[in-house]
Amino acid sequence: MTDDRLAIEYLSVFGLPPVEFVRLAAELGVGQISMGLTAMPLESLGYPHFSLRDDSALRRDMGTAMYDCGVQISLGEGFLVVPGADCRAYAADLDLMRELGAPRINTLGLDPDRDRTFDQFAILTELAAERGMQTTLEMMPGSVVGDLDTALAAVRHVGRQDFRLLIDTMHLGYSGAGADDIRALDPAVIGYVQLSDMPVIGGMEDYLVAATFERMIPGTGTLPLADILDALPRDVHVGLEVPMRTSAEAGVGPLDRLRPCVEAARVLVPT
Repeated sequence: MTDDRLAIEYLSVFGLPPVEFVRLAAELGVGQISMGLTAMPLESLGYPHFSLRDDSALRRDMGTAMYDCGVQISLGEGFLVVPGADCRAYAADLDLMRELGAPRINTLGLDPDRDRTFDQFAILTELAAERGMQTTLEMMPGSVVGDLDTALAAVRHVGRQDFRLLIDTMHLGYSGAGADDIRALDPAVIGYVQLSDMPVIGGMEDYLVAATFERMIPGTGTLPLADILDALPRDVHVGLEVPMRTSAEAGVGPLDRLRPCVEAARVLVPT
């Protein structure tokens, strides 16, 4: 039996092939995964490169595996706002996410031009809505949307109920915000949660490396996760985004890395 609220984020599995990822989630009793159209493999793990964009047979195989295992996509990843690019170019990728059954996509602002970034969020949200999908915005320290105030300004700029915030607990904590800041928000503005714990970190460079490669099992780091999770809405998916490169390269497989994360989440996440 799978858990309908929890998800496993694809950053946690370092490019594990899609069908294997679906089966992993099912074995852990988790009914949702986030997914990008291309791999982000650690070369040291030996996973083959793949592209759901270019390989229609792989998309069919993944769809069959999801049906057989009772697993769905919770979030489509990879829709970044970057300098010089127009989000209209994502139209074909959005079609593929719709084909795979994703109910929402996630975006992140990597263009330092705030005004242009906000306009691109609006374009992307409209394109996703035309395909029946919502859009979430991930606030990340070091990016143009690096704090909650800026994220809320982006939501106001877009002005649509289907453009909502993604709250990543590690990004939230490093930004200096916490549970009280979450409680001050309209719960309807929050559309997704990514859960991990945070090690002791120095400067921004160390933070970005840790966020990408070395997060901690929920409840084992420095974040007051029980308080943060209590402040969040009870009706949004909680994706476990816990990449652990050192453990992976030491030979700990994805099942053994993620099982304690799932167990911890089932204790921490309110029902």
